[in-house]
Amino acid sequence: MNIKAKDMAKMKASAKRGYALGLVSALVMAWVLSRFVVAGTFMSGATVGFWIWLGFIATVTLGGVLWEGKPWNLYLLNAAYWLVALLLTGGILAMW
Repeated sequence: MNIKAKDMAKMKASAKRGYALGLVSALVMAWVLSRFVVAGTFMSGATVGFWIWLGFIATVTLGGVLWEGKPWNLYLLNAAYWLVALLLTGGILAMW
């Protein structure tokens, strides 16, 4: 991604803020996903998580490759991360 060493130092300095905002965004995502998941099996919740991922995450983040010139490998890594996160969150919420 062509990040320079001096920029990395700045990023490390603001890591606490990043983790805090990441936690808040994960909680918001789980809360919104809970509006779509009904009580049932792990697989039923994971299925909802998959469709949410396919419809909103995989499609929207594809713009980074198409319009921003980001590498496909970065897209695949990020998309896989969000797929796993939504599958697990949906599955856990369904069993909750």
